[in-house]
Amino acid sequence: MIYTVTFNPAVDYVMHPLTLDMGFTNRSSSEEVRCGGNGINVSSILNELNVDTICLGIIAGFTGDYILDTLQSAGVTCNFVRLDKGFTRINVKLNGIVMTIINGMGPKIPNDKVDELFGRLDRIKAGDTLVLTGSIPKCLPDDMYQIIMTRLAGRGIRFVVDAPGSLLLQSLESEPFMIKPNNHELGKLFDVNPETPEECMPYARMLHERGAQNVVVSCGGEGSALVAADGNEYITKCPPCHLVNATGAGDSMVAGFLASLDRGMSYQDALNFASACGSATAASKGLAKRATIDKFYASLQGVMAEYEAEKAKAAKCAKNADK
Repeated sequence: MIYTVTFNPAVDYVMHPLTLDMGFTNRSSSEEVRCGGNGINVSSILNELNVDTICLGIIAGFTGDYILDTLQSAGVTCNFVRLDKGFTRINVKLNGIVMTIINGMGPKIPNDKVDELFGRLDRIKAGDTLVLTGSIPKCLPDDMYQIIMTRLAGRGIRFVVDAPGSLLLQSLESEPFMIKPNNHELGKLFDVNPETPEECMPYARMLHERGAQNVVVSCGGEGSALVAADGNEYITKCPPCHLVNATGAGDSMVAGFLASLDRGMSYQDALNFASACGSATAASKGLAKRATIDKFYASLQGVMAEYEAEKAKAAKCAKNADK
């Protein structure tokens, strides 16, 4: 079973304004309402891929009801802790010429509700996977992920961490099964500016050597790099993709990689499928549907064949130059 935790879920209210002039009334051409939160996104894609998943987290008020109803209607199993006061935050996304986002603060979470969530986490068994991703509310300790992993240490649980900065570095002590920074997050950790999977690989190797079993680094349209648990390095590219909305693309990659490995796929194929999942979501208004994922995965096979051919040709030229 793959569990996800979303401490700071949201209802994303996406508007498409015709204008965005401060101090004046602006009108939207259309609107969409979606469930937001990284863990929720991971569970939603896993559900789309017919992988058993349970979505954990904390919700409140009428907005929390909307998230629960929407996920359950889609077939996602949920086990949220419900707060007695407040409401799950609303994020307003103004998708005009330039995307402008106003993120809500969210409710204050009492200690007894955190303990209730911990009680549910304690039921996770050996062989299960726990995905820790997304922001931590300001009312909770900023090392919450490490607190959880320390609490559950020694139980044979696979930890997956997709978080920036110190949250990611702290997790390395627990030797997580997988981490997934993007190239910009990786750059901030090492004070560099890598853009391609090849440029990211040395730094992914460092994180692997510091404890992470599988290190996946996404590089937007350039593809992704992987230093795997077997110690080998893998690179994938992106299928042709018209960017519509990048929100949830990284979460889709996490879901695709985990689903692939659990089905016995090789590391290279798992990375390819993860790339297809991320690209499919990036090309969709919301999270990708299975048919779109399959289409992108098929398209990627041709891209990877060309990449491998070019790589072999370059290696041959380099060998001949050395003679």
